[in-house]
Amino acid sequence: MGWSVKLLHSPVFAVYSCCLHLFILLSKFHLSNAQNATTDPSEVSALNSLFEQWDTKAVGLWNLSGEPCSGSAINGTAFEDPANNPSIKCDCTYNNGATCHITQLRVYALNKKGEIPEVITALKYLTFLKIDQNYFTGPLPAFIGNLTALHSLSIAHNAFSGTIPKEIGNLKELTLLSIGINNFLGTLPPELGQLVNLEELYMNSCGLGGEIPSTFVSLQRMTTFWASDAAFTGNIPDFIGNWTALTSLRFQGNSFEGPIPSSFSNLTSLTSLRISDLSNVSSTLDFIKNLKNLTDLTLRNALISGTIPSDIGEIFQTLDILDLSFNNLTGQVPSSLFTMSSLQYLFLGNNSLIGNLPNQKSSTLQTIVLPGLNCLQRNFPCNRNPPLYANFSIKCGGPMMTTADGTVYEAENSSISAASFIVTSTEKWAVSNAGLYADRANPSYIENNLKQVTGTNTPELYQTSRISPGSLRYYGLGLQNGPYTINLLFAETGFAARSSQTWDSLARRVFDIYIQGNRQLKDFDISMEAGGVDRAITKTFNVTVSENYLEIHLFWAGKGTCCTPVQGYYGPIISALNVVPDFTPNISGIPSSTRKEKSRTGVIVGVSISVGVVSLILIFAVLYIRMEKDREDEEVLLGMGPRPNTFSYSQLRTATEDFSPSNKLGEGGYGPVYKAWKLHESGRSLELMDPSVTEIDENEALRVVGVALLCTQGSPAMRPTMSRVVAMLTGDIEVSVVTSKPSYLTDWDFKDITGNFSKVSTSYKASKSQNHNPIDLIPRGDQMHSPLNITEPRLSYLIGDGR
Repeated sequence: MGWSVKLLHSPVFAVYSCCLHLFILLSKFHLSNAQNATTDPSEVSALNSLFEQWDTKAVGLWNLSGEPCSGSAINGTAFEDPANNPSIKCDCTYNNGATCHITQLRVYALNKKGEIPEVITALKYLTFLKIDQNYFTGPLPAFIGNLTALHSLSIAHNAFSGTIPKEIGNLKELTLLSIGINNFLGTLPPELGQLVNLEELYMNSCGLGGEIPSTFVSLQRMTTFWASDAAFTGNIPDFIGNWTALTSLRFQGNSFEGPIPSSFSNLTSLTSLRISDLSNVSSTLDFIKNLKNLTDLTLRNALISGTIPSDIGEIFQTLDILDLSFNNLTGQVPSSLFTMSSLQYLFLGNNSLIGNLPNQKSSTLQTIVLPGLNCLQRNFPCNRNPPLYANFSIKCGGPMMTTADGTVYEAENSSISAASFIVTSTEKWAVSNAGLYADRANPSYIENNLKQVTGTNTPELYQTSRISPGSLRYYGLGLQNGPYTINLLFAETGFAARSSQTWDSLARRVFDIYIQGNRQLKDFDISMEAGGVDRAITKTFNVTVSENYLEIHLFWAGKGTCCTPVQGYYGPIISALNVVPDFTPNISGIPSSTRKEKSRTGVIVGVSISVGVVSLILIFAVLYIRMEKDREDEEVLLGMGPRPNTFSYSQLRTATEDFSPSNKLGEGGYGPVYKAWKLHESGRSLELMDPSVTEIDENEALRVVGVALLCTQGSPAMRPTMSRVVAMLTGDIEVSVVTSKPSYLTDWDFKDITGNFSKVSTSYKASKSQNHNPIDLIPRGDQMHSPLNITEPRLSYLIGDGR
């Protein structure tokens, strides 16, 4: 407490207190002056003209009482608050606090249309201009170069066209330039190399091409350089290795040639490096050994050769994603890869690596992708000898469907992940996915569509589609060799129509199609080919199967938009496919196990039907004989003279003392059948079998007896359908419990049915006092259990083909 008192009277505290009060007074004075200041009239006029042409207006947080530099424009309100859009910020310190100049302008994600008018040059104090995610068109005008105070210029996600004006090089204060996802053409002007203060340059999907100018060597302050999905050519510039402040570099889907410069080993500040789709000259992984700060290393389809450094696990302590797929790597997979504490996703597929999964791995490692799939090894064990099939159809990403022409599209809607491989239970076809939505939260690998797809007679096939961020393959397994026609059914259902002229309509999905390892289509854009979104298009290919399998590969080669309409790359999508032979197959098209089962089923069904027919003939014969006997008896009675007396049921019951056994005179001709029912009731049905038969399948015999008793029930509702009969006979389902006597017993033996009712009633009364479970009250006879038949697809993790 004494220390506090001393502090209150200390000189240091006195100075601090004075400074604080002075700051508060100055702030109040400045705010008071700002509130009294007025916006430069020329800027007010320019802003009004600009907003009128862009069909927008100020929100209520600023432009109070007709003064633009008021409210949120001069107070502490966040400039990029979603509720403050469009927004401006002003500096009101000019002319001793009498004049305000607009320094920041934001019109973001409002789908505004129009061009950039020259009147914007009146806002010469602008340091920040952000007009992303609209639908502005026309060229990027050269007069933008007059806004020399700009520090940040962001015009991404628009429909600007034409070339990049060299006057942009006049913006010497720029630290951020974002021109991605536009329709520019031409090359990068060398004058951009004059932007020596530039730290962030975003050019992905901008439409530009050509070589990166050598003048860019001066951009030594660069920290972020994104140039994916742009037709840049030549070699990756070696001088980028001198941008030692670089933290994020992306070259994917370009037309660069290798190798990756060895100077990249100097980029020790890198945390994210993504390079893919290089051509001509290979590279090694030697340059990565110094890049110890990486969290994301993607070198996919980049002609990487050599081996993976054995100490890679020690080099990278913070690596989260490692994708080295689709390269020419050889040698052993380092065991240290599996003990890296930070690594979550590992893609090594489509290399020539050797090695097995270790017994233990890091708990953080979610996806392991290693060479070697049981069904698709090079020796290809699945249904290869002999072949079993000659066609298949798949409803990609959806349930089974049958179209009007009778084509059955098998379901392919299993849950998959960044690395998945699924083979159907019949080993008729398989699907694999490898790819990670690295920049997207809660990704889905199925696209659901509620809109009506046009251009097809089967729109239901396009309600769901399978999507992948990287590599999607379908395999036909066990196919008879010969020529085939492949039909791939597509529709772009994930994007807005380009005719809507909104920023999200700028999205593009581009991928390649390979059949049997040969590229059939490069840079396939569904909506461009189909003439719009939500329109069906079928791509047909002819191929010869020579080794009993077919591979259909949809491959993302780094092209297409990455961040429209949401973050993350857009890889392949497909709604359905079918494969038909161009020859007359000489195989049944069903697996051998199924053929055996169906053969067995056919025998059982044939025997059962034959037995049934013979039984019916015998029953009709018996009925006919009895009817003839009755008719003869009637003739005899009629010939006796006076008509005999007839008696009612009550009279007969009274006369026989309630059908007492003491009054029984004999049995009819149905003793053997009556015996079968009695044996069934007592659980001794097998005693019906011919003693001379030495080998009996007891389960099968019990099934036949049970089915026979069910099929002869008096009520049609109690008799099973023929399909159920077949299923019971083959053992696919259990035989239903027979709860009452068949009709041929109840019709001809009235005494038995009354006795049975009495018996069940007695049994119920006796059991009721001992057991409250009603199931126990029903006599079940012989209990039969069919073997369990599970036909779920096998799911295993695939070594990721990569992204």
